[in-house]
Amino acid sequence: MPSTTVAVGSAVGLHARPATIIAEAVAATGSPVTLAVDGGEPVDAGSALMIMTLGAEKGTAITVDAEDQATLDQIAGLVAADLDA
Repeated sequence: MPSTTVAVGSAVGLHARPATIIAEAVAATGSPVTLAVDGGEPVDAGSALMIMTLGAEKGTAITVDAEDQATLDQIAGLVAADLDA
């Protein structure tokens, strides 16, 4: 399972709006994806609520795990993007 670590790009972290955008993108892929903060348990990235439980602020390192590289690249790109813009 490929993984990568990216910094949260949204100005106020992974709150409701970015979490929903990420969860919807994961659901559209049909593949399981998890997100985790350093030292934390991975959460299902298909759930906006679970993403928000990470408490990730701008710049927080997030490890993204996915079944394939294309999905990994897509979701990691969303985590790193400023989804509040």
